[in-house]
Amino acid sequence: MKRRSFIVLLGGAAAGWPLAMRAQQREKMRRVGVLMAQPSDDSETQSRLGAFLQALQQLGWSIGDNVRIEYRWGANEPDRARQYAQELIALAPDVILASSSASTAPLVQSTRTVPIVFVLVADPVGAGYVNSLARPGRNATGFTAFEYGIAAKWLELLKELAPRVTRVAVIRDPTIAAGTGFFGAIQSVAPSIGVELTPLGLSEPAEIEQAIAAFARSGNSGLIVTGSPLATFRRNLIITLAARYKLPAAYFERVFVTDGGLISYGPNFVDQYRRGAGYVDRILRGEKPADLPVQAPTKYETVINLKTAKALGIDVPVTLLARADEVIE
Repeated sequence: MKRRSFIVLLGGAAAGWPLAMRAQQREKMRRVGVLMAQPSDDSETQSRLGAFLQALQQLGWSIGDNVRIEYRWGANEPDRARQYAQELIALAPDVILASSSASTAPLVQSTRTVPIVFVLVADPVGAGYVNSLARPGRNATGFTAFEYGIAAKWLELLKELAPRVTRVAVIRDPTIAAGTGFFGAIQSVAPSIGVELTPLGLSEPAEIEQAIAAFARSGNSGLIVTGSPLATFRRNLIITLAARYKLPAAYFERVFVTDGGLISYGPNFVDQYRRGAGYVDRILRGEKPADLPVQAPTKYETVINLKTAKALGIDVPVTLLARADEVIE
């Protein structure tokens, strides 16, 4: 009887093993790396990251329960981004979320195996992160923020708002490919619009202030701020200088306008992080980055700040107001 009871008990336990193993697999702690290009104390960066974490939770991932997040902050310093990319890879995470090319580039240069989901990247094919948008074919995939051609729209909007502008300073980050790409797109349409361009590189605050002050000495001037993590981080300085020197300015992101800038045109960046969480979830559940197509923004929005327009003495055309997705009064 004892032997029979033992066999029955053993058989019952064996039958329960697959269920126990499946439960253990479900409860396995997964590790997600996050490499942000900006400093941790930037308010807009925290809003984006909050959207990512909220979306992960809605998809069934609970921090500290079934997923652990490892954060690193590049703080707009290329050397630091490279160091943190290697640190994250050494932790052998299941997937890494990369913010912009400033974070994606050092990651793809350091690993061909750890899955990477990027957001806010302008040209992932040209940068060599993926083979094609439809078939990434490598260990990275994600979401494009722009195509370079959008930069022409920034110039067109600026000219529509301020027809007298004949000189435009294009503020760009020369350390990333997008800085060159955006400037080239603006150059291609500037002659037909009757605008002379001056490139200004993003750098230390004192150098930015000096460059904008020197540019603003001549009349009929305006600004275009092209997309980059450093531009977002320096946004309050740029907005303040544009107001001080009475320069109408077009921006790539809504947060510039809510913080006092004149006009912006671009995708919703916070939404990119929500969508990024969806790809992180799919990879955690077994899908491969190589099989997940790179996705473009589904909507672009125009935002206008009427208070700023009034301070600059600009009467916003009724036709432009009618096209705006948001008007801040």
